[in-house]
Amino acid sequence: MNRMEKSQETYKQLFGDGVPAAYATDPDLQDILSRFIFGEVFYQGNLDHKQRELITLVVLATNQTLPQFKSQAHAALNVGLTAVEIKEAIYQCAPYLGFPKTLNALTEVNEVFKDRNITLPLESQKQVEEDNRFDKGLAVQVEIFGEIIIKNRENAPANQKHIQDYLSAFCFGDFYTRGGLDLKTRELLTLCIVSSLGGCESQVKAHVRGNLNVGNDKDTIIAAITHCLPYMGFPRTLNALSCVNETSAR
Repeated sequence: MNRMEKSQETYKQLFGDGVPAAYATDPDLQDILSRFIFGEVFYQGNLDHKQRELITLVVLATNQTLPQFKSQAHAALNVGLTAVEIKEAIYQCAPYLGFPKTLNALTEVNEVFKDRNITLPLESQKQVEEDNRFDKGLAVQVEIFGEIIIKNRENAPANQKHIQDYLSAFCFGDFYTRGGLDLKTRELLTLCIVSSLGGCESQVKAHVRGNLNVGNDKDTIIAAITHCLPYMGFPRTLNALSCVNETSAR
């Protein structure tokens, strides 16, 4: 198939038989968009449609492009993602975007779920308690990043140690330990989130190493960053790829 045929097939899988509204006002741009995203990018690399839709959702949440987010939430359900997987991908954004932007995305997701007759709230995926969230979070941190985490804690200034505690208990304890998505998926989504934010190159490098440590190889990482391109543009994509190449070459 050529890229026009591929884009038509992929679009139908994601969105059904409808015609994008932009064809009524901006048909040239819609053609460029559809053929590039659905005829080229969707076929680049080793990701399946479910992985691609999760990545798309977290990047759109990062960008707060909420009208497009809602249509992609429908598409995520159409390709077989569960409501839990979709919710967990958005929850994963909270430590990196903050709560207001995460709640904005959840508002859109909840409207889609109601449209699709999905009962809310979903079953809880919580797997920590108040007395163990720090220890379990720290264990996940070390699993992803290694013993450097212990050194970072030891070297933190006394008046900033609480930030290291928050990283362990909140970011990794409250979120990374949850069910619904495995560790490899969460870490890949986090890489896409911090890449999309821009200006976070040191964190991008850290999460490249984290992805490699949990079993996402360089080809998978490149495929994920490539999939972000239509939604975050070339500057942030090229910056992220520079981080990938610099980090994975070590």
